[in-house]
Amino acid sequence: MLLLLRLLRKLVGWIDFLLFTVLMVALSWLPWRGRHPVARLFHAWCRAFVRAIDIDLRLHQKNRRRLPERFILIANHPAAFEDIGIPALFDVVSLAKVQVQDWFVVGRITRAAGTLYVDRDNPASRQQAIQAMVDAVNAGHNIALYPEGGCKGRRLFDEFKSGAFEVSMRTGVPILPVFLHYEAQDDFEWQPPYSLPDKIWHMMKTRNNRANYYVYDPLEPKAYPDKYAMKQAAYALYQRWNAQYLE
Repeated sequence: MLLLLRLLRKLVGWIDFLLFTVLMVALSWLPWRGRHPVARLFHAWCRAFVRAIDIDLRLHQKNRRRLPERFILIANHPAAFEDIGIPALFDVVSLAKVQVQDWFVVGRITRAAGTLYVDRDNPASRQQAIQAMVDAVNAGHNIALYPEGGCKGRRLFDEFKSGAFEVSMRTGVPILPVFLHYEAQDDFEWQPPYSLPDKIWHMMKTRNNRANYYVYDPLEPKAYPDKYAMKQAAYALYQRWNAQYLE
């Protein structure tokens, strides 16, 4: 009976998501001044996507202080799911790899939503992305990115990139650290040889669909002498959380 109910919930979720997607694609063709309607609906569309693939997305507020209204969200990047999980929970403009803008349907929707893109292998593109993030933050947007510089798996990569911390230093807007933990790690972790459709299928059929997103106190740029010290402090926190949740 429980299996039948879950299958029915998935079916309803997919119908809702597909209809919502058709609407988003149609809206993406509209010329618009100011914030595009797709950007206004992107948060809800991501939540519909989460429901369609039936993920139990949980927000854990570990912060002791009230969260700031403006922030630069950083997170570890073990899976592809956080590309919808983060904007499902937070009103953010995300930084994504440049290839995403060419993806079927998703690329069109993310472009209209105002997603920022970067070619990770191109130094000039990385510098342009930093300036685009500074401009977005100064325009009043919250942004989200992954300082590991890509989807690196469940364990932390060797070090963080400096971009998020440079943007924080230049704008005075704090870093909001979020640690991501998927209980069925093998089903969520995106590593070769699996493709994105493979991983979506793995997530949909997992026996443990819990995704835990832990929010901690923000890091204030004025507390650090430069972006490198701020980056090292953030990496040390993620090392601690990595040991706490994954060891």
